[in-house]
Amino acid sequence: MNVLDSELIIATLLREGFTQAESMKKADVILFNTCSIRQHAEDKIYSALGRLRLSKEAHPEKIIGVMGCMAQKDNAQIFKRAPYVDLVVGPGQIARIPELLAKIRAGKGPQMELSLERRGRGRHEVEDSFDFYDPMREASARQNPFMAYVRIMFGCDQFCTYCIVPYVRGPEQSRPVDEILAEVRQLVDQGCREVTLIGQTVSKYHDQPSGTRLSGLLEQCERIAETTPLERIRFVTSHPNSMTPDLFEAVRDLPHVMPYFHVPAQSGSNSQLKRMNRGYTVEKYRDVCRQILETVPGAAITSDFIVGFCGETEEDFQQTVELVKDIRFKNSFIFKFSPREGTKAYELWEDDVPEEVKRRRNNELLAVQNQISTEESAKFVGQEVEILVEGTSKSAMKLPVLNGAAEFPEAVSDADPTIQLTGRTPCDRIVVFDGPRSLIGNLQKVRITDSSPFTLFGEI
Repeated sequence: MNVLDSELIIATLLREGFTQAESMKKADVILFNTCSIRQHAEDKIYSALGRLRLSKEAHPEKIIGVMGCMAQKDNAQIFKRAPYVDLVVGPGQIARIPELLAKIRAGKGPQMELSLERRGRGRHEVEDSFDFYDPMREASARQNPFMAYVRIMFGCDQFCTYCIVPYVRGPEQSRPVDEILAEVRQLVDQGCREVTLIGQTVSKYHDQPSGTRLSGLLEQCERIAETTPLERIRFVTSHPNSMTPDLFEAVRDLPHVMPYFHVPAQSGSNSQLKRMNRGYTVEKYRDVCRQILETVPGAAITSDFIVGFCGETEEDFQQTVELVKDIRFKNSFIFKFSPREGTKAYELWEDDVPEEVKRRRNNELLAVQNQISTEESAKFVGQEVEILVEGTSKSAMKLPVLNGAAEFPEAVSDADPTIQLTGRTPCDRIVVFDGPRSLIGNLQKVRITDSSPFTLFGEI
């Protein structure tokens, strides 16, 4: 979601006449798009802001802004800890950034070279409003011109006790079907070959006027793919309680919808799930995974887990280990619990699992998952797979990977007729192989010759 928000802001500013600077040092405007899921993410932002203090003192005309979830949650705190920040905007109001930048710039004439005591003159902040923001797309703002995210819903109504998202991203709202389909068509016209439908709980998508749910939306996207160069349709992230047979059948029956499901479990312990307010039992979660694999043979399932949540016992943790072993996820995103002020968990319970225990459990669960990923990846050696070629392996390093564990060999010189390329299988496994640059953006059959836990290696 933050990748998409950043893309939309970049596109908007490009249309306003801005250009992207080569570095922060050369930039007139610096915007940090932030996350509040974990404390570590916020600490990184404050550290980055701290490094800009001297630059701001030397160049008071430089505008520094903080946007996103952390901005929504810690509005006043950001100004307190980094008083040289000019702009704080929550995710529901990022559409106003160009307007606010104009106001700040209008208030910064030559007289603004004076001391920072005058800094409040240009400061703006926006909060407590969650407006739609999905302007028409701009291909040059995307990291990859052949792939794009499409937001189909905003916000979250789950209120898991550990999670700050409902408070910083607002209530759950589904976008109209026609609006989404128009955006998909525009992206295809811009050269997109793959779109990923995103939402905080994407499986809860429901366009009230038309009655369309996610399975119906996938069917309508499939119709676009049947008559255009659109090759692949994905969706993330799903919630176990809103995953129903019609969704599994849509993935099975629609050729352009990829057999990949991201279904966060968070814990394998019923007592922990209840305390987390996840709304399902481990038995229900296992049943959802069973239905997926029975309906869509060969589908890949990935998950999220939190270790060290309030009150987690060693028995609770071992139940999570057993769940990972039983389901054999393609990969899992594993995090140590980080208390979030403003959540129910912060109000109700002590963060009582010692840091060293959290660290041990995190490493142990990661080792179990890595072993499973190694074994599952090895099964692809000798197989022929079809991938959408995304780019060179060097540029693919920017793509999100599990805990930084994926490794890519060094890219061959661009001057060589054959370079190292990367793409993904339908079930979202990364493949690295040698081939001509002209393959980028196209489908290609590749035979897998080797594997690592998170990367397959192959040849045309």
